[in-house]
Parts: sequence; structure tokens; C-alpha cells
Amino acid sequence: MSMSTAEDRAAAEETLSEDEYRDRLRELPPSAKLVAKVLETDSPLSQGQLAEESLLPDRTVRYALNRLEDVGLVGSRYSFRDARKQVYFLTH
Repeated sequence: MSMSTAEDRAAAEETLSEDEYRDRLRELPPSAKLVAKVLETDSPLSQGQLAEESLLPDRTVRYALNRLEDVGLVGSRYSFRDARKQVYFLTH
């Protein structure tokens, strides 16, 4: 039985070193780097909070989060305060 993509990412994230984290981040656009930096200092945050903190448009934040998720650097869960919203956090 094969593992799902989410399980593959989780296994890879557990062994991610600081150098690997920086290498993955290096290949991303500046907006994704900024969103990652904001999440380093204050997380978990909703997409709206990330837009407010980074001064980026909502659409750009959404794109940055998708890129960060694609390389396994950010995870999400539903907010404990408002289950209609997701909050994002770094996974390294």
C-alpha cells in the first residue's frame, strides 16, 4: 500500500534540516519568502492576517501560501476561534 501525498510530505518535513529549509525557500518567489518570514515571527495566522502583516494583496498571499505548501514548508489547520477559517504555520 502506498502512502498519500500528505503522508509523504509529513515524512519529509520531519527530517527537514535548516539547510534544506533554506534551499527550498531560495527557489520561491519573493512573496512566498515574505509570507514565510511573517510566519516565522508570528503564527499561526489566517490568510487575512498574513495579508495585513505582510502588506501584500490577498491574491498574492494566496499564491505564496500555495507555493509554500507545494514545497512542504507550510501547513494549515482550522482556526480554534473560528472554524470557518484556516490558519497557516511553518512546518520545519
